[in-house]
Amino acid sequence: MKPRRLWLIGTAGACAALFLFASGAWGAFALAYRAPGSRGLRFAVAAAWATGCIALWVAWIAGHTSAGASLVLAHVALLLWWATMRARNDHLWADDVACLLTGDIDGDRVELRNVRDFAWRAETDYDIRWDTRTFDLRRLERVDAILSYWSSEAIAHAMLSFGFDDARHVVFSVEIRRKRGEAFSEIGGFFRQFELILIAADERDIVRVRTNVRGEDDYLFPLRMSRDAMRSLFVSYVEAANELARKPRFYNTVTSNCTTIVYRMARRIDGALPFDLRLLLTGYLPEYFRSTGTLDRRLSVDEWRRLGRITQRARATRPEDDFSAAIRDGVPAAQSPPSGDSTT
Repeated sequence: MKPRRLWLIGTAGACAALFLFASGAWGAFALAYRAPGSRGLRFAVAAAWATGCIALWVAWIAGHTSAGASLVLAHVALLLWWATMRARNDHLWADDVACLLTGDIDGDRVELRNVRDFAWRAETDYDIRWDTRTFDLRRLERVDAILSYWSSEAIAHAMLSFGFDDARHVVFSVEIRRKRGEAFSEIGGFFRQFELILIAADERDIVRVRTNVRGEDDYLFPLRMSRDAMRSLFVSYVEAANELARKPRFYNTVTSNCTTIVYRMARRIDGALPFDLRLLLTGYLPEYFRSTGTLDRRLSVDEWRRLGRITQRARATRPEDDFSAAIRDGVPAAQSPPSGDSTT
């Protein structure tokens, strides 16, 4: 056999072996997070899968062809099981994600049902309130990005707040939909552990719970958008919420999270909006916004961060204060984009 052919066969075999080894590791995580039964049982099943895969992989490398066939069949069975998983809306959900947002659009009038307006005193101490609110899109005048840092400077939860000329604000936030008693796991977010939910909430609820209750560090950045772009983005959120109510989806830490879904909606408005690694490393979104002109360039990103840090202002508010006005104190308003430009 010619050396080149031998090299090609060897390379193909090595790639196949590495692929099966990596997919075996993926399968172990998938079973650990999604196999039925208790946590202990899931981990036992995952350990058994990993042990079996390693044994078959080693035997295949040693030249036992039947071991390779068995390994492939095991992966096929795992993928068939994975394909049967369906996101659902009928679990027993945590209180703060219990109700699905839906909306009706009638020209400029939008009615949102299940807008969250909790009064938070602690993570487990709160007053539950879900409202129906009506908005006039002709009165929409600003959009602000709110970033809540909870882990590191590279990771933040991104939300968009829409402000109207009657001083009302509503925040849209793409989040995991936790079952009652369930805790968030970044790794679990890769393995269909959580469904996806779109929350619309009052700023006093969704911002204050992060700054005052969970100890997160929040920043507000006014975005340069035309009124048509603001309106289109607002409508996109309502349509996305209605779609999730009709057809539930899984949350994914990378592909279906708080930023990637908003990016896909924004691309419908501006098809030239570039994809960037900072859409995944969400802590650096201000740099991305400034590079696209969505955050205007009259100030540096560091200056925007300094002026837009709302954590202390949020923590200092009293129940009788105008929360939305208080957190915007000292934050410059966004300049209008040039005529005919949707976002910059």
